Parts: sequence; C-alpha cells; structure tokens
Amino acid sequence: MSKRVGMEVAIAAAEAAALCNIDVVAAYPITPNTHVAEHLADIVADGRIDTEFITVESEHSALSAVLGAAGTGARVFTATSSQGLLYMQEIIPIASAMRLPVVMIIANRAISGPLNIWNDHSDIMLQRDTGWISLFAENGQEVVDMLIQAFKIAEHRDVMLPVNVNMDGFQLTHMVEPIEIPDQAEVDSFLPAYKPYATLHPDRPVTMGAFAMPEIFNEVMKVKNTTLVNAKKIILEVWKEWESLFGRRYEPVTAYKTEGAEVLLLTMGSMGETAEMAIDELRQEGMAAGLLKMKLWRPFPFEELREASRGARVLVVADRAVSFGGPGGPLFAEVRSALYGEPKRPVITDYIIGLGGRDVMIEDFKKIVKEAAGMDHVPAECAYDIYGVRGS
Repeated sequence: MSKRVGMEVAIAAAEAAALCNIDVVAAYPITPNTHVAEHLADIVADGRIDTEFITVESEHSALSAVLGAAGTGARVFTATSSQGLLYMQEIIPIASAMRLPVVMIIANRAISGPLNIWNDHSDIMLQRDTGWISLFAENGQEVVDMLIQAFKIAEHRDVMLPVNVNMDGFQLTHMVEPIEIPDQAEVDSFLPAYKPYATLHPDRPVTMGAFAMPEIFNEVMKVKNTTLVNAKKIILEVWKEWESLFGRRYEPVTAYKTEGAEVLLLTMGSMGETAEMAIDELRQEGMAAGLLKMKLWRPFPFEELREASRGARVLVVADRAVSFGGPGGPLFAEVRSALYGEPKRPVITDYIIGLGGRDVMIEDFKKIVKEAAGMDHVPAECAYDIYGVRGS
C-alpha cells in the first residue's frame, strides 16, 4: 500500500527512481538538484537497490554514460539542472535520435549570467527542440508520479524516446510536502521489466548512432518528429492506467474553475498552486476568471489547449523565461501559434514572471489577470511584459 509521508521533494524524486528498478545511474550533483544524486548514491550504497552508480566528472559524461548503458539494454536514470543541462547539450539530441529511453529529472534553474541558482524555466526552454518528451510537475506528488510514469512512457515499444520531468528548483526541490509513495509491489505491477528493442552486445553486433548522408537525413528527422507527436497517445494511455490504479488524474492541460470564465490564466510548473489561490479570490470578488495548467510540454497538446481555451475572451500566458528579441516568452509564442486560425480565439497576452526566483505572489497574479481583462487587442510586435521590473 502507498505510504503518505512528509518528505523533501528532491529526496522523494530519488525514492521514486529507486522504486523503478533502475540498472544504471550516472549523475553529477548541481544545485538545486544535488539531493537527488546524493540520495540515490546513499540508496545504492546501502544495498536497497541493485544498481550501478557511476561517478562521473561532469554532466556531459553523466548523460554519455547513461546513453551507453541504455544501448546495452539497461534501464537508466540521470538528473541535472541549469548549466549542467547546457553542458549535456551535445548529447541530448543524440539520445532521442538513437531512440534510447533515458529518464532525466531536471530541477529547473535560471541560466547564467549573471550567476543565479534560483528557479525559472530558461534551462529547459533551450532544450525544447531536441526530441525529448517533456513533462512539468506542479508539486511533489506529481514529481513522484511523473517519474514512475516516465519510465513506462519512454520504454513503450511505440515510443522509445527519452523523457525529462521538470520540477522547479527550490520552489519544489527543497520543500517538504506530504507525498504518497507507492510501495514496491504497486510500482512493479504498473511498470514491467524493460525489454529493449535492440542492444549492444559483442555476440550480436548492431550499429547505433550511425553517420547519415543528406539523402536520408530528412527522413530520419521526419521519423523522429512523427514518433514524438504520436507519443501523446501512449502518454494519455499511461496516465489513464495510473488514474485507475492510484486515483490521481493527469491531463495535458488541467482546467481549474474555467466554467464561464472570460479571462484565463495559463501557468506551467509550481506556480499553478499560487495561481489557484489568486483565481479563488478573483471569483469571490465576482470576476469570471479561470486557470489552465500545462503539464505536457512536448509533444505539445494542441487539441487540449484549443478545447480548454474555447469561449474565453482573454488568455494570459505566464512565462518563466525570456525569448530574447522574440515576440514574447517561449510558452506564449507556442500558445499563440497553436490558437492561430481558431474561430473566436481569445486575445492572447504574455507576462514574463518569476525570473531567477523572483517571488510572484497571489496579489501579483490577481493584478496580471485584472490588467489583461481590460485588453481588447494586443500588438503583434509587442505582446508581452516582463512583470515587476524595478524602475520601469
């Protein structure tokens, strides 16, 4: 039976990974994701799981090591954050190109410079086009659940792609929350033993990651993209199975108090819970406001977003990263593109918030929604505001 405990979210993430019978871990500690690697090392050292923990000298080596292990048929796991994720950049698209079901948890943190160790989404946004499935957790329970789900999604024969699970640095990683941790029997029932499609072995030579001439490169990229798009069907199936076993429902876009809402706020990550309280207060004040929370970033949930936003007059996107020189934040740009051509689409505006860990309070969300509610159009060339900039 699942056990409800108070636990730091990063520690809970390590516990969840350990429940998945991983064969190989290679992780290089980096703030604010250090506790995942440290706790997994303790679990392995204590003999709780039969796992090879590879001590590496860098994040580049960590991802390279798990790719090699995945190529031999091992179930693998790694963790990183911010500059560490950037250091993996050379290897990240290779994992998806080689169709290796790596699972990685990312403690989202601002990209330097200036040096900053606090949370925003600038690290993962630089990886959005690398072919990975990408999930966003709102709280500690979702971190645990999504990590276990990630292995089943990644290893499905119709997917065979890497998955990253995103948890906001500090705002989640270092928080102690009440979390239901499944027991080993429950996880074993949900997550079968991994059966790889092909493995590296001297007795059965295969080629992985071969050279591709221009004559076949287009075709390879199309297959990679088509597989990622089609993975949504499997993600939804896995989430439905999870709900049937554990009672917790997951959707690509979760709606909160959207009935009759004229103004919708869209968030991604841990700020969704703060935004919920802002919506509660706005509703009490008589404002028809609602909230959408995006949990699936890649593959992008086009149909679900269109359905969830239908009928709203204004859609306010809350971005946690800057697309420098662009029309707004990366989430906003994709949301606006997804809704292009929709009949009676809402006015879509963007507030870039919480950069580098800047607090965004209930009152801030209320102010943002109220400001946006007064808009009847947004200039295409300037559809965003970096909220709360001092001296502006």
